[in-house]
Amino acid sequence: MTTVDFGEVERRINEVIDEVETVIIGKRATIRLALASTMCNGHILIEDVPGVGKTTLAKSLARALGCTFKRIQFTPDLLPADITGTSVFNQKTTEFEFRRGPIFAQFVLADEINRATPKTQSSLLECMEERQVTADGVTYPLPAPFFVIATENSVEYRGTYPLPEAQLDRFMMRITIGYPEHREELQILESQMVEHPIANVRPILSSAEVLDLQRAVTQVYLESSVRDYIVRIVEATRAHPMVSLGASPRGSLNLSHAARSLAAVSGRDFVVPDDVKALAVPALAHRLILKPEGRIRNISAAEVVEEIIAEAAVPVV
Repeated sequence: MTTVDFGEVERRINEVIDEVETVIIGKRATIRLALASTMCNGHILIEDVPGVGKTTLAKSLARALGCTFKRIQFTPDLLPADITGTSVFNQKTTEFEFRRGPIFAQFVLADEINRATPKTQSSLLECMEERQVTADGVTYPLPAPFFVIATENSVEYRGTYPLPEAQLDRFMMRITIGYPEHREELQILESQMVEHPIANVRPILSSAEVLDLQRAVTQVYLESSVRDYIVRIVEATRAHPMVSLGASPRGSLNLSHAARSLAAVSGRDFVVPDDVKALAVPALAHRLILKPEGRIRNISAAEVVEEIIAEAAVPVV
């Protein structure tokens, strides 16, 4: 097995973050989380208020990573075939031909995903999990690398269809961007006086280099005590008195994969408990279903995960 220089991995990732930060100003930690997810082949759900740069973040990442990009605007009348593609009769050959939909790209933005009907949302399940599309009994592989970044507004409920648990569970992380600070918002105004800075985002990596970095992540060491720490955290979500449905084994897997990726992004070839702590809320909170009494008391899933992290015994690595 080829030895990986994780210092070089960190340097390349920081170059990508610097490039994206020319557009998404002051949100370096959020960009870092998004890249940690992509480096371990994970999909991302960005949930936040309108206008904070959810779509812009997805576009900037795709450009900086050198990946092909397609945007799908989710609306109530969107059909599954509008995403995956459909078979069209060719009169010249007298045969049906499969016309590929916008899902056949390396970086797919599912914009305002909760505006589409559950049937249309479900058309992404096979794409996100198996990275393939099945139409008319024929399976078509999706390009590699393949990422889905979905956005939804957390304050709009009229005309929306909340994502079902099975769909939420396919996302490795749910992240937020948040409002910029005063100084950062001034920089945003100044940067867009003439044109949008996204037009100047350069491809720092190629899709082949992204695949190389993904392979490097698999060489990050995850000690048995840290694995036990992850499992104890996930098990605690199932036993918490305010939770009716805790995280599944997929949650454990995604948290461990993301922790290894964050370690690689940080220039390390091993995972430390702080990696797990930093990722526990974005990787687990969206997988929890709270009991009615928890919702009545305005307790969020993120607060439950933070409480579990605070109480869990931290291993010494």
